[in-house]
Amino acid sequence: MGEGKLIVLSGASGVGKGTVLNQMMKLREDLSLSVSATTRSPRPAEQEGVHYYFVTPERFREMIENDELLEYDAHMDNCYGTPWKQLEEKRSRGPVILDIDPKGARIVKDKIPDAVLVFIMPPSMAELEQRLRGRNDTSEEQIRLRLQRAEWEMDQRSWYDHVVVNDDARRCAGEILSFIQ
Repeated sequence: MGEGKLIVLSGASGVGKGTVLNQMMKLREDLSLSVSATTRSPRPAEQEGVHYYFVTPERFREMIENDELLEYDAHMDNCYGTPWKQLEEKRSRGPVILDIDPKGARIVKDKIPDAVLVFIMPPSMAELEQRLRGRNDTSEEQIRLRLQRAEWEMDQRSWYDHVVVNDDARRCAGEILSFIQ
């Protein structure tokens, strides 16, 4: 069996990647989602191997040293990375979606040139801010920081293979799926 296509999704916090991903998974049962390793503690209801692989900082360093990660980065005092082994296992069964930031996306494209990179844009910055505020779980400081980071992330979209606007999650999901037909 051949390898499934690798689809990399990026977009600012609050753009609706999770909602779009859920729609994509409903529309294509053969898709699977890559699971990242992280050094952060599990949140309530998060399951090992489903949401993340939770590892110690020492184990994460070993994974880097042993070239077990496709890409990795640090955010908010925690490390995140894509384990090669689970990615290869999932690709042997079909297309795999990787939800990572632009830094990781560039590394993936360098290592797997046929990966399809898709950047998801909000309809506007005002809409993005409204979505972040609508969560009601984010401090003003975090909203400000996320909006600043969003500007940098959106500047990176020029080197992605495709850019889509998430003004409707189902339509957006369908558009992204059309890139991997």
